[in-house]
Amino acid sequence: MIRNQFILTPSFLDQPLSGLEELFQPGWQINQVAPAGTTLVRRIAGIQAGLASLVVEAIQAGRRPVSIAGDCCTAIGMLAGLVRTGIDPHLIWFDAHGDFNTWETTPSGFLGGMPLAMLAGLGEQTILELLEIEPLPQERITLTDARDLDPGEKELVASSRITHLNDPLALLETPLPDRPLWIHFDTDVVDPTFVSAQNYPAPGGISPEELGRVFSHLAETGKVAAVSLSSWAPGLPGVEDSRTICLDLLALLC
Repeated sequence: MIRNQFILTPSFLDQPLSGLEELFQPGWQINQVAPAGTTLVRRIAGIQAGLASLVVEAIQAGRRPVSIAGDCCTAIGMLAGLVRTGIDPHLIWFDAHGDFNTWETTPSGFLGGMPLAMLAGLGEQTILELLEIEPLPQERITLTDARDLDPGEKELVASSRITHLNDPLALLETPLPDRPLWIHFDTDVVDPTFVSAQNYPAPGGISPEELGRVFSHLAETGKVAAVSLSSWAPGLPGVEDSRTICLDLLALLC
């Protein structure tokens, strides 16, 4: 059975995220690169470069990288580490949101709403270019849930070649590709009734019990090569229950 290497990045985009570092345990690694650069994307790229190096170390040591961070942009660092070690994954992205905005579709200009589009080769590409990696082929991306999409983002998802499964339970019946799986778990995919400590809660969503069934199913395939988790908000009410539920779900996956 492959051993996990947990890698903690206690930041939100380019800012420290107070409270997340409390998760650190013996044997974990921590990615605490001091952001440097004149633009937000360059500062984020520096943090992702640090994560990519730790992912490479984990894989070369025969361990499965499990990234825990405060935002979804850290998925870019995970991809960089995977491809540098020769792993060409299929990405399954669990999220209440699409994270599929570009500068042309975003109503807010929020970079944290763009990472999946970046990974798919759309919109902002500076971080991938600085890390010297190519986007994933869109056919190797599955987005599931994404119940809260901006109008332009919804059109972009529909016109892309990614697979969008509205209900994560559909994965129980969906044939999986014959290649390594990389699972990205944004904890806001869970119904906020259960996981309330979220910066961007979206009504509805899957229950922990239902998501646990999906995660167990994916784990049983033996194909899960990497996991990245975008965390609950450590400073909001309900953080204790949110943390417990999400870490229990993560344990089912890896």
